[in-house]
Amino acid sequence: MSAEFPMVNTTLCYLEQGGQWLMLHRVAKKNDMNHDKWIGVGGKFEPFESPEDCLLREVQEETGLTLTSYRCRGIVTFILGNLTEYMYLYTADGWSGELVRDTARNEGVLEWVPKDQVEQLPIWEGDKIFIRLLREERGFFSLKLVYEGDTLTEAVLDGKPL
Repeated sequence: MSAEFPMVNTTLCYLEQGGQWLMLHRVAKKNDMNHDKWIGVGGKFEPFESPEDCLLREVQEETGLTLTSYRCRGIVTFILGNLTEYMYLYTADGWSGELVRDTARNEGVLEWVPKDQVEQLPIWEGDKIFIRLLREERGFFSLKLVYEGDTLTEAVLDGKPL
């Protein structure tokens, strides 16, 4: 990996239950690029992890739940200045265990939000695109989102500009 042009791999998962998604309101960390935004649960790969390893670990760490039914819905490429982030996007509809609501552990507040209300929350502009794709039950997709600061400047879905 180039120090000048770093790359990071992450996962993000939306747990689905009764027409709702489990959303994380990121309010715990002060210097968090997602501070005060609502996102799914997930995080950065650790060494030698596959996307599924990262997904299962991050969901368990952030929620206390162990996923039993999940699927990869797409790959989102974020370009943020000189950083490239490859995010593996999942939904899950099966798990075991009890949801842990601990702000320190969860990096914020976990809430079940009706799917049709998620886009009204403070979320990233690009997230609205992939949330729409998830709600439409679109097949596997590749989405590229280019940001300058907090502003979405380019979106490309499956190689076609939006």
